[in-house]
Amino acid sequence: MTRDAWDEHAATFDTEPDHGLTDPAIRAAWRDLLVSVLPAAPARIADLGCGTGTLTRLLNDEGYVVDGLDFSAEMVERARAKVPEARFVVADAGDPPLPAGEYDVVLSRHVLWAMDDPEEALSRWVALLRPGGVAVLVEGSWATGAGLTAAQTEQLVRTVRDEVEITHLPEPVYWGKAITDERYLAVSRR
Repeated sequence: MTRDAWDEHAATFDTEPDHGLTDPAIRAAWRDLLVSVLPAAPARIADLGCGTGTLTRLLNDEGYVVDGLDFSAEMVERARAKVPEARFVVADAGDPPLPAGEYDVVLSRHVLWAMDDPEEALSRWVALLRPGGVAVLVEGSWATGAGLTAAQTEQLVRTVRDEVEITHLPEPVYWGKAITDERYLAVSRR
């Protein structure tokens, strides 16, 4: 999608249960999932492709220091309103203008698949990490034909890191509905 399309989509983005996380059960499921793979707060997190800042808000509430980045100015405007205490940047996640070696975690949700060169983007993301930093990717291979399979994401991560752990996420509590496509969490600690 183009920047204009994402800007237009910003007004309704949070209506999807897994985007807005307004349902307490869905919000709790995401919080528990993410906190279980993150270092202890107040770790510093780069939320790449942050959209309207829902995960930034969730993690900020848990004591993390989160910088969000999205290439849609409208998404970032909504994120700033949702999480005024966080720092947000309007930029391309494929080449994030964030300081190298400054983050404990790089987080992206449904972003890697959309990069023109996912391997190059992932290499740039990993460069943002401090030694021992964690890459946390939520991705999927959707029924629409878009996305990356878990095997593709694992292969991409292994081009820039030594290990990756895939956790499939078929449970409706993450998405607000039953799903038939492949959705998963990829975590790389080194």
